[in-house]
Amino acid sequence: MSRITITKPDDWHIHLRDGDMLERTVNDVAAWANRAVVMPNLTPPVKNVSDATAYHSRIMAALAGVPQFEPLMTLYLTDSTTPDDIAAAARSNLVCGVKLYPAGATTNSAAGVTGLETLKPTPEAMQSHNLPLLIHGEVTDPDVDIFDREAKFIERTLAPLTKEFPALRVILEHITTEDSVNFVTESRPGVAATITPQHLLFDRNDMLVGGIRPHLFCLPILKRRQHKEALRRAAISGNPKFFIGTDSAPHTVETKESSCGCAGCYSAHAAIPLYAEVFEEENSLDKLEAFTSHFGADFYGRARNEETIDLVKVDHLSPESLRFGASTVVPLRAGELLKWRLEKTQ
Repeated sequence: MSRITITKPDDWHIHLRDGDMLERTVNDVAAWANRAVVMPNLTPPVKNVSDATAYHSRIMAALAGVPQFEPLMTLYLTDSTTPDDIAAAARSNLVCGVKLYPAGATTNSAAGVTGLETLKPTPEAMQSHNLPLLIHGEVTDPDVDIFDREAKFIERTLAPLTKEFPALRVILEHITTEDSVNFVTESRPGVAATITPQHLLFDRNDMLVGGIRPHLFCLPILKRRQHKEALRRAAISGNPKFFIGTDSAPHTVETKESSCGCAGCYSAHAAIPLYAEVFEEENSLDKLEAFTSHFGADFYGRARNEETIDLVKVDHLSPESLRFGASTVVPLRAGELLKWRLEKTQ
């Protein structure tokens, strides 16, 4: 198969950043997606509807000639988030969910939640208003090995949460383990997960063997090959609980190639070709459309897109770097051969 046409996708998890970076990030994703769920971990974070409205305006101002693109905003859950904040978000036309970052789990997460025990009225309000909870699922206990933090989060926090709030819609974001695949598969309706291209393409050997490759460092961190294989099985399974979420997150080359490299991979420039490569390797190109274009929209209760995109199978080199204003970002698969190319949108 040398060409495929699929319903235009959405990205249900992306970091657009702010300031000078917006011109690149927004237009890269808008080239292939009609909607994108925008993460709120700016500095300072997006904590209320007023913050979300202002950020939405900056995103739209950076958009060049793609008027149909719709940023779906999220709020940053903190220890001080109130049921009134949730009610206001649910009434707004902008906010589609609330993001839970355990404090210290990833980039700009210092203001995150220190414990859900004191926040019971907040998820109750989210459940009442049918506003999804988007979760970065890792514990931050220093006694837990970094490769075990996702599994421990499921055991300690997520499993009890989904039982205590049976109508709360939950998305376990950027899953990386077989544990997460099994948990989501076996959970009640209303529990879903996003899967990134980097966690489908790479495992920790790719990042560490033969020397550290900082541009593959992300959080949650790449895991063993058995976990990558479990993620691939989930992505091609046709189970509507699993859908696209790139977690595309740019960091400048200086902050990645440093003594304490930042966590994140930039993939928005080539996300769908990267996913297509995985699905082709798994002899499941026929499942790509549902994963990228149907299941996420269905979970969020939104209409599927009517437009289409075309992918053409043609070998070409991924750029070594991308300009972000005055800065440079090394993207995922920089300088490597890509097998699919986005041809056009209709």
